[in-house]
Amino acid sequence: SRVHSQQLTMKFNAAVSGSRRKCRKAHFSAPSHIRRKVMSASLSKDLRLKFGVRSLPIRRDDEVQIMRGKYAKEPVAKVTSVYRRRYCIYVDRIIKEKTNGAQVPVPIHPSNVQITKLKLDKDRKDLLERKKVGRAGADKDKGKGKIKQSDVAMQDVD
Repeated sequence: SRVHSQQLTMKFNAAVSGSRRKCRKAHFSAPSHIRRKVMSASLSKDLRLKFGVRSLPIRRDDEVQIMRGKYAKEPVAKVTSVYRRRYCIYVDRIIKEKTNGAQVPVPIHPSNVQITKLKLDKDRKDLLERKKVGRAGADKDKGKGKIKQSDVAMQDVD
């Protein structure tokens, strides 16, 4: 008979299924507003320091550096379109020639790119501000429950 391997990871949210079948169904039948969040890319180190945010949903006029795959050595280029239905983005100058001579853009998954320059508008600035505040709050809570050296030293004093 077959041996079933047990999942060793801990579930954090009881409302979300850990089933492969259900996760795949949720992913591939996700509505557009959820696909936007799934199609996020990390920010470059200087943008990370500047805005205090790690990643953002990708958008049309962002400039990206491809980090993984065949085109990883290519220079920084602009995102020409975000195709939510196919979970991919198209980047300027990343094209492939078909056998009939036609040139077609190559689809790239946003997780394989790094944003180097943001197209900032009012909504995006608001989003960055909200995320920064959220991260600052999370960083404050990081120390919660931790025992510091000074606390240990104070235990002996009576």
